[in-house]
Amino acid sequence: MAMIKLILSVLVLGAISLFPGTAEASVMGPTMQKLTWHYYKVYNTCENAENFVRHQVEKLYRNDTTIAPKLLRLLYSDCFVTGCDASVLLEGPNSERKAPQNTGLGAFVIIDKIKKVLEQRCPGVVSCADILNLATRDAVHMAGAPSYPVFTGRRDGLTSDKQTVDLPSPSISWDASMAYFKSRGLNVLDMATLLGSHSMGRTHCSHIVDRLYNFNKTGKPSPTMNKSFLSEMANKCPPRTKKGQTDPLVYLNPDSGSNHSFTSSFYSRVLSNKSVLEVDQQLLYNDDTKQISEEFSESFEDFRKSFALSMSKMGSINVLTKNEGEIRRDCRRRN
Repeated sequence: MAMIKLILSVLVLGAISLFPGTAEASVMGPTMQKLTWHYYKVYNTCENAENFVRHQVEKLYRNDTTIAPKLLRLLYSDCFVTGCDASVLLEGPNSERKAPQNTGLGAFVIIDKIKKVLEQRCPGVVSCADILNLATRDAVHMAGAPSYPVFTGRRDGLTSDKQTVDLPSPSISWDASMAYFKSRGLNVLDMATLLGSHSMGRTHCSHIVDRLYNFNKTGKPSPTMNKSFLSEMANKCPPRTKKGQTDPLVYLNPDSGSNHSFTSSFYSRVLSNKSVLEVDQQLLYNDDTKQISEEFSESFEDFRKSFALSMSKMGSINVLTKNEGEIRRDCRRRN
């Protein structure tokens, strides 16, 4: 436990040095050094870009708190495929947003609304990729997460192909999950932290029926699930839906439920074997992630600090900058 606290202290101290106004980031992510703190202000292209984004998010959040988990999932689905290049926003029959793994993605309209405002204020200047990262930061902050640094200067990708979408199943094994995160330049602390974003939002029953009725093709429920929680979930998620019936939705964290609030109770549920998704419950299957879960369940502030750093790192995965990509006028299609 003491080691986890030490790691977090070192990470936070390292992050503080990155905040000065025009500092170039160089230590937080695999390609973060390409981005700039307050890029649009530094280069005098759209000085109030971040304020415009924040104002729109605040207006939207007041009417719909679900935008926080929706934007989080959209950002994850973008960054973990080809990188944070807004490729998931592109429309088309073979686009990423049409891939089976992205079924149920929302928040596209939110990005469109913000982009429209920015095009009126600063035409052809602010990328859709930066808007998605900034809007997600502001929305989750309103839901109770810390406000973390979003370095900007991303450009938008030119291609979107659903064949490249390799987002893992919620039932992915721990080893495969860790390998997946490492392939994106993230570590075990990042993985354990980013899974904590499941403290809010919902998922379809189809993503958990295997845990409830046929875990690892045994014809039985997952042996690790708390018995009362298993019964609760089984009441909400039948083994199969009837013809014409929609796939039911359940809260990823019943403790926050419809409030969609950012909370460390996610880790308390992991430790009590009350995780909704198997990938979350597997945090107990490894000594490191179990220790991290114990620390975060005891200290919400440690979780918040780690979340801020891991989100900044995730936002730097394979970004396009300078002469790469383009600045889309419409986030749904190439110029």
